[in-house]
Amino acid sequence: MEPDRQVGLVEAILLLENEPVELGALQRISGLQREEVLRALDFLREEYRKDFHGFELVEIGGGFSLSPKQPLWVDLRERYGRRYESRLSRAAMETLSIIAYSQPITRQEIESMRGVSADGMIKLLAERQLIREVGKKEAPGRPVQYGTTKEFLKLFRLASIADLPKMDELDQERFEPEEGTQ
Repeated sequence: MEPDRQVGLVEAILLLENEPVELGALQRISGLQREEVLRALDFLREEYRKDFHGFELVEIGGGFSLSPKQPLWVDLRERYGRRYESRLSRAAMETLSIIAYSQPITRQEIESMRGVSADGMIKLLAERQLIREVGKKEAPGRPVQYGTTKEFLKLFRLASIADLPKMDELDQERFEPEEGTQ
């Protein structure tokens, strides 16, 4: 298959899929070899960087997706952003931040940092599929530990947790559990 057709095929797959598509899935769906898919992705990434395009190729949680360019969201949010725009309260965002930067983390550790009960916020964030149970802590009672999900990565347009903005020293101190909660 000629290179132009390969690029078009990969682009069409990305437009038709609702979720980010992993490299292996792109290979299976397209019938292309890994190198061909990677070349097509590189071409699309460069092509969509041109100012007149409304999309960009983004890597989210290990998959690839075509997404509106960030500056356009101001204009598009009213109609297309409702899915993610049911805004999180300040308390929910604070709880989500604590989980994102400290995962895996227990409810007790979250409460220690916030100074208030986290049950309601944990339930809300889990219902919105932004966090999930990721294991149990090796401690008395084996408390549940929480971490973020692929939905979290999609919402904040992150390829992985490593892409979270770096914290300064004051923020880092705030995200350390108090003595006795570990």
